[in-house]
Amino acid sequence: MLRQLMLLAGALSTDGFYLPGVAPREYKDGEKIEIKVNKLSSTKTQLPYDYYSLPFCKPSETYNAVENLGEVLHGSVIQNSAYDISMGKTDFKVLCRKEMTRKEASLLAQRIREDYRVHLIMDNLPAATKMIREMPDGKTITMYDRGYPLGFIGSSDRPGTSAHMAYVYNHLHFVIKFHTEPSFDGGRLVGFEVEPLSVKHQYKGKFSTDMGSLGLTSVPVGADLPPQPIQSKGDTPTEVIYTYDVKWELSDIKWASRWDLYLYMGDDQIHWFSIINSLAIVLLLTGIVAMIMMRTLRRDFNRYNEQDKEDLQEESGWKLVHADVFRPPDMPILLCASLGTGVQLLAMSAISILCAMLGFLSPANRGSLLTATILVFMLMGVPAGYISSNTYKSLKGAEWKKTTVLTATLYPGIVSVIFFTLNFFIWGQASSGAIPFTTMIALLLMWFGISVPLVFVGAFFGFKAKLVDPPTRTNEIPRQIPKQAWYMVGVFNVLMGGILPFGAIFIELFFMMTSVWLQRFYYVFGFLALVLLILVITCAEISIVLCYFQLCNEDYHWWWRSFLTSGSSGLYLFAYSIMYFFTQLEIIGFVPTLLYFTYMLVFAMLFCLITGTIGFISCYWFVWAIYGAIKVD
Repeated sequence: MLRQLMLLAGALSTDGFYLPGVAPREYKDGEKIEIKVNKLSSTKTQLPYDYYSLPFCKPSETYNAVENLGEVLHGSVIQNSAYDISMGKTDFKVLCRKEMTRKEASLLAQRIREDYRVHLIMDNLPAATKMIREMPDGKTITMYDRGYPLGFIGSSDRPGTSAHMAYVYNHLHFVIKFHTEPSFDGGRLVGFEVEPLSVKHQYKGKFSTDMGSLGLTSVPVGADLPPQPIQSKGDTPTEVIYTYDVKWELSDIKWASRWDLYLYMGDDQIHWFSIINSLAIVLLLTGIVAMIMMRTLRRDFNRYNEQDKEDLQEESGWKLVHADVFRPPDMPILLCASLGTGVQLLAMSAISILCAMLGFLSPANRGSLLTATILVFMLMGVPAGYISSNTYKSLKGAEWKKTTVLTATLYPGIVSVIFFTLNFFIWGQASSGAIPFTTMIALLLMWFGISVPLVFVGAFFGFKAKLVDPPTRTNEIPRQIPKQAWYMVGVFNVLMGGILPFGAIFIELFFMMTSVWLQRFYYVFGFLALVLLILVITCAEISIVLCYFQLCNEDYHWWWRSFLTSGSSGLYLFAYSIMYFFTQLEIIGFVPTLLYFTYMLVFAMLFCLITGTIGFISCYWFVWAIYGAIKVD
């Protein structure tokens, strides 16, 4: 099974495949091809903006082409454009002339300084700039970077430019690749490359968009022509003429493989190194755990089952707390609510990663991954309610209604309040990333109309399920816990337990954070599935080991400790995000910084719930197993 997952991981990262739900389209010669405009994005601000928020050429009538919930939450504003392109027709066209006011020019210059990129879409392919990368073995490979830069800042090292002056890329050279086969008529688009240029166009006589290349003295366009500056000072309007030309290239790339260059994430050896390194740690840990636990527990079982009651009084070890080990912990409702949400998140992650690994949530279906993740989370309310209520019932709890309500609303409510608060800050920046009010209402209806009722359904069956009696009885008077060594104190023990789970995922975490915050594609879900499996095993093993040591020291408060031991990996994740911010990102401004740290804090909290739940369930099974295997008078 592991080998099959590895092969599938490699296949998904390199080979072409037909994406479910996406059918190829053939274009005949002269057939019009629509170019849609998407959002403007920047890794420095993390705030997307509407394409037409800047003074670009606009068609006489615009319409929105956003298709699903995920696109809205991503801040996508997909609309039609003024570009007029026909299949196989090589052409140079003047798009329009813009006379920018001082305010418009100032805004455009600001966006250029903030490193914004423009995103276009043709036949469901995003526009990309081609990059040539040299590999360590001397070979060169072609990679795609999504979108194209809005402009550049002049410098003394760049001929024809003034230092600190903003220049806009007002000419686009489209290189459209197509593939033909005798089995179908026309051509299929397999590549959409953009080469932006900045040209200060000059024209003869009266300006007209129909003048074409003959009316411009700055044609043919080349890098040797003076660039187009953006004068953001003074009252003189800045005149910018937008143009584009199209080049068609016949390609051997088949339609099923056209996403390969977009999804290429560099040398995948680092991913394999991460997996092998984590597997080595897990196998070593598993071997140590198995050897220690089996030998030690077998010796304990033999000693406890053979000795008489008088000898037991002089013994020490985990059997001495048999009458207290199943004593309900403090704050049982909060613990059960945390477990329920953790199960919901774990099931959501596993199902979403599996679907993405099999290709059902491809990047060709923009926003599908986020949409599916939200829907799966809602549907996983049943196992969340079941685990929460069944665990609470085993703790002899009576407030089952309160437990169920908290399971359904506590953590989703915290996340919703945080996101809705952040949304006001995003609204204040006039960003398209702000969630519309209607979408907020839709999310709330999904939460209270789908997730909450399903949690109650799961809770109903959880409370109705018959419980197995605990293997030992609980005394009415709690046993006194002896003084613990410094290394067995709760805080230190908990912090040490989170190191290994975090170590199992931190390399893949780097690529995930790079995908999110540097806005690159992430599609090696086969590797991610293996990392999730390793994470589950690591959390289970480290929690069981530390729980055993805790019980051997006659400390029976294992309920919360087992949850927090592996859950403390969320603290390390947040600490790593701080280091990542200062070493890998160039985020500027208060609001973008607030967004980054708040999002990472929420992600760390959710990660804590997932890993903590894995640790608790493992220790719960372990405690029942060992105390059920001994004879207690």
